[in-house]
Amino acid sequence: MERLAEYESLLIKWQKSINLVSAATLPELWRRHMLDSAQIAGLAPENAVRWADLGSGGGFPGLVIAILLRDRPGFGMHLVESDQRKCVFMREVARATGAPAKVYNERIEAFAAEAGPFDVVSARALAPLDRLLGWAVPLFGSDTIGLFLKGQGVQDELTAARKSWIFEADIYPSQSDPAGSVLKLRGLHGTDRQDAGS
Repeated sequence: MERLAEYESLLIKWQKSINLVSAATLPELWRRHMLDSAQIAGLAPENAVRWADLGSGGGFPGLVIAILLRDRPGFGMHLVESDQRKCVFMREVARATGAPAKVYNERIEAFAAEAGPFDVVSARALAPLDRLLGWAVPLFGSDTIGLFLKGQGVQDELTAARKSWIFEADIYPSQSDPAGSVLKLRGLHGTDRQDAGS
């Protein structure tokens, strides 16, 4: 909690010059951002140590997870964000909290082309599921789990994504947002049509 509180104080300080989160959500920072991020830690395999967080922005959910799992032997969070200023912020939070996190200031496509498979891939409010899976699929191995925080319309996103992708999915109700969900995906690969086009 002390490390998360340090994260909170840094975010409030930096928010004055960088739009890290919606200003309207600041009064509910712990529920809207900290709890929302923290809830997915328990859905990851207990032996997961190599984790990629896509479009990390102000560090949600990746930095929260890295702080929570910092004592897991061998754990490392890989945060991918194209906005340079947000990357500087995340590096400062990782330094201040001792979170085992590495920040990549690049586009997801460039990161995914070289990064190889991860144990877990996560993202929060980044893109519709169909597009998100297109970015994430190079990071998936046979045992990779995807954990994606979603809002309303998750069933429509699943229907659209299944036109291009094959995967198994479980839906968990969000602990922080009555309208939200957490998608847990496994076995991701393209359909024959998708594979032929890639």
